Amino acid sequence: MKIEKKIYKKLLEVPSGYVTTYGELAKAINLKNGQRVVGQIMKNNPFPVIVPCHRVVKSDGTVGGYAYGIERKKHMLSKEGLKINDDKISDFKKILFRF
Repeated sequence: MKIEKKIYKKLLEVPSGYVTTYGELAKAINLKNGQRVVGQIMKNNPFPVIVPCHRVVKSDGTVGGYAYGIERKKHMLSKEGLKINDDKISDFKKILFRF
C-alpha cells in the first residue's frame, strides 16, 4: 500500500472534535521522523472533504498550514467545537488523538 493511502486511512480514525499531529500520524504508520512527509501528503490531499487533513496540527498545538488557507482550517476546526486563540488550539492536550 502506498504511503499516502496508509496515512489517509489512519487519519480517518481521528474523530470530529479532535486533532492529531504530523508526528503522531507519521508514528502511527511507522514512518520515523516523517512529520514533513506527512505535511506534504496533507498539502496534496485530493480528497479534503473525505480525508480530514484539517485535523492534523503542529506538535506545539498551533494550527499549522493548510492548502486552502489557515483561516479556512481554523473555521473548520471551530465548527467541530475546538477553540482557537492566536492560531493555538485551547485544551490541546485534551483533544489530542493518539493512535
